[in-house]
Amino acid sequence: MSRCSIAGVVLLCGLAISASDAWAQSQTVWKFDNLSRIGGLTPKVEGQPVLVDSPIGKAVQFNGKDTGLFFDSRPLVGAATFTIEGIFRPEGGDFEQRWMHVVETDPATGLDAAPKGTSDTNPRFMFEVRVKDGNWYLDGFVNSKAGSKALIDPTKLHPVGPWYAVQQSYDGKTYRTYVNGVLENEGEVAFTPHGPGHVMVGVRVNHLNWFKGSVAELRFTPRALKPAEFLTVPAQ
Repeated sequence: MSRCSIAGVVLLCGLAISASDAWAQSQTVWKFDNLSRIGGLTPKVEGQPVLVDSPIGKAVQFNGKDTGLFFDSRPLVGAATFTIEGIFRPEGGDFEQRWMHVVETDPATGLDAAPKGTSDTNPRFMFEVRVKDGNWYLDGFVNSKAGSKALIDPTKLHPVGPWYAVQQSYDGKTYRTYVNGVLENEGEVAFTPHGPGHVMVGVRVNHLNWFKGSVAELRFTPRALKPAEFLTVPAQ
């Protein structure tokens, strides 16, 4: 191989490493191993969530009645593509639960959601579960000014109790949801990037559909990751 060719390979490798480093640096990671500082933010603690053990360290446990964490800032502002991942454990409770709500605040009204109900126009990302007879199934939802998509399949059941890694991603055309890296649902949707807003974990931001379970980690990436790049749960 010529000296020029070797230099080209080195340059290409260097560019690849630099790109990988750039993506890693742009990721936002929230570890729920305390109640005072998560992802560089100080959450507003509602009720009395508690710390419990998880396969990756401590996690925050929500009681499904009155516990939640509110964050006064949010990731993925301006992102045209994304992956949102969570390591969490459903623990029973009501049928319909919202456990992560990432919202764009309406600049005209200052509201994150309609005061009542679950139908509003705010752009948002949601992780939800439906719980029935000792099992749960995933509901992923995305909404933007360009369109919205809900991905849910009641036939894809998972037992309550173990820890799971869940993912939702958008590559500029197709919105997808996964459980433990396995594709559950997908559909095309038009999407425009979100503006600034807030995050609620443990309940919908207007305090509907409380989550009974635990959250150990959330990770936000401004591109569509491949399943091989996803967070995983260690053997339990």
